Amino acid sequence: MPPNTQRTLLCSIDEIEPNNARGFEIQGQSILVVRHETQVYAYLNQCPHTGVELNWMPDRFMDLEKEYIQCSVHGALFKINNGLCIAGPCQGRHLQKIPVAIENNLIYANPDLI
Repeated sequence: MPPNTQRTLLCSIDEIEPNNARGFEIQGQSILVVRHETQVYAYLNQCPHTGVELNWMPDRFMDLEKEYIQCSVHGALFKINNGLCIAGPCQGRHLQKIPVAIENNLIYANPDLI
C-alpha cells in the first residue's frame, strides 16, 4: 500500500491469534483479516459462490484445523495465502483480496481499494 494513501487502522497484529481470523467493517463493507504464520492476509467477507458472508459466528472464519478459510453456508475451503477455493461449489474461484499494510505491529487497510 503506498505510504500516503487514505487508510484505516484495523487493529494491532497481536489482537489476532496466530492461525486465526477476525472480521471488520470498513465503509459498509465486511472484510476478514487472517494472521497465518508470519503473514497477514485480508479478503472481502463474501463467498464467490452465493455472496453470503463466510463466518458462521463473529470472527469464526477458519476450519477446525485452522488451515483454511471455510464458508459457513456450504463448507467451501479457501487457501489462506491467496483465497483460492480448493473444495466446494466455487472450486477454482478466489476470494477478493484486500490490500493491507503492517507498520509498527498495526494493521491498516485502504477503504478506497475495497
